[in-house]
Amino acid sequence: MMHSTSSRNSEKQNNFKAHPSASRVKAAGARLLAILFWLAVWQIASMAIGQEILLVSPVEAVKTLFSLMGEAEFYLSILNSLLRILGGFALGMLLGVLLAVLSYACPPVATLLSPLMYAIKATPVASFVILALIFISSRYLSVLMSFLMVLPMIYTNVLTGLKHTDRKLLEMAKIFHMKPGARVKAIYLHAVYPHFLSACALSLGMCWKAGIAAEVIGLPDQSIGEALYQAKIFFAAPELYAWTLMIILLSVGLEQAVMRAVRLVKRRLEGGQAG
Repeated sequence: MMHSTSSRNSEKQNNFKAHPSASRVKAAGARLLAILFWLAVWQIASMAIGQEILLVSPVEAVKTLFSLMGEAEFYLSILNSLLRILGGFALGMLLGVLLAVLSYACPPVATLLSPLMYAIKATPVASFVILALIFISSRYLSVLMSFLMVLPMIYTNVLTGLKHTDRKLLEMAKIFHMKPGARVKAIYLHAVYPHFLSACALSLGMCWKAGIAAEVIGLPDQSIGEALYQAKIFFAAPELYAWTLMIILLSVGLEQAVMRAVRLVKRRLEGGQAG
């Protein structure tokens, strides 16, 4: 009897463990069907228009993309753009976190920074690009634009997370004389993490688009922006669509990679705390 009961409990636990993976497979399948649906819409629209200079078919765009992938300059352009934009993202993230911590610890700093953050969020990318070109080289334009897109988002979200930290937990930590490092890991990390993760996801997409747009305007050598501009002026529609497809794929890949990296850092910090 006991053996039968334990077997049923084991089966239930196994089913419970298998359930999340099954739901993930279903979600992935649904996303794949949605992608196939819009690719079909794209193909039908291209066939209906019948003018590839206006709307290239997805088949032609993918063929052109594979053709570009056979050229060394293709990878060099991607690498240069990635380094610049991710550099701006990293700078914006680090400074945003530091300023948020400083503003939380010293409220007058938050008051001082508030107009600046609002101004950065409200100013159009085109205005920033035109002003920036007066002072810096076009090579660093995408770095600056990426930085400016990330900074206010990270700052605002991290500061919000810090302000919503559970006061009772902070009082308990004070009573038990917890060390500052342990307090950060045990209390502040959990309060800030959801806000920080959301800010990373939002700001990464924004800084990627702003960085590519800055490259199209500034035209740094061997970059994705320059490749897009060249395809446009020579009416090379298949290359334009192929590069756009590559930009979308890179954006999705970057977001997944950054999200995993943030989760990994959090697990490491929690592991350090447990040890």
